Amino acid sequence: MAARDLDDELTISEFGRRAGLSHKALRLYDVSGLLAPARVDPANGFRFYSVSQLERARRISVLRQLDVPLATITEILAGTDEEGLIRLDRWWAAEQATNEARRATLEYLRDRLLRPSTPGLAPRPVLTREVPETKIATIRTDTDQQLLVGVIISSVMQIRAHLDRAGAVLTGGSWVIFHGAVTPESEAPVEVCVPFTGLVDPAGPIAIRVEPAHTEAYCTLTKDECAYPRIMLAYDLLSDWVRRAGVPTTGAVREIYHPNFPAAAGSDLAVDIAQPIEGPRK
Repeated sequence: MAARDLDDELTISEFGRRAGLSHKALRLYDVSGLLAPARVDPANGFRFYSVSQLERARRISVLRQLDVPLATITEILAGTDEEGLIRLDRWWAAEQATNEARRATLEYLRDRLLRPSTPGLAPRPVLTREVPETKIATIRTDTDQQLLVGVIISSVMQIRAHLDRAGAVLTGGSWVIFHGAVTPESEAPVEVCVPFTGLVDPAGPIAIRVEPAHTEAYCTLTKDECAYPRIMLAYDLLSDWVRRAGVPTTGAVREIYHPNFPAAAGSDLAVDIAQPIEGPRK
């Protein structure tokens, strides 16, 4: 090895000190493929890093201080700085939404402890409507209740960015189809959907399909009422209506977010809980 290369080398201790990372962290990032050493001595297994790797290591250190998952860090650092910024902003928006959802859940629990005799959800009607055939872009993934809000926010942002680049026209808000029971203890598949018109190709996790026309029963909630577990009372209301009406269901239940949802105040109507059902015979 040339002398100039040796001058550029740092031991794992010196590299860790300058990057703000421990030996344990550096070994983890090596195993995960996030930050491999520039050279490993075959005789003794000592790891050596180059000075040029310090910037990447420092970015990893800062991202870990923000509790960014390793998989997300890999995505942020995989492309250009511009692409990394988009992925970082998407993750941060999801984190903020998750924290806001936790705050709303706390407020619900405090309200139940302060006023246990009041109903958790005010009475409201269950209505029906006809939904036309709709072209949608979707991301399907598994999640639990704790990560659900973040998954929804990041997926919607990713889908809308893809549609925007393709020149598509958005035709509504967004919705989430629950293909299984999402709970705090277990994951289930969910499908995040954004309707559009135009010619768009699938890309990565984003699929393009047509949602068939259908009849659905639904009830509408305010933004504050979307907090878990209060929102589950709306699911109960809808399920009870379907059972009493004696109509067969024809698809998975879904949460439909109105176009005004991001800017809606807590008391604004912003979400429909909807269940596809068998429509009137023609």
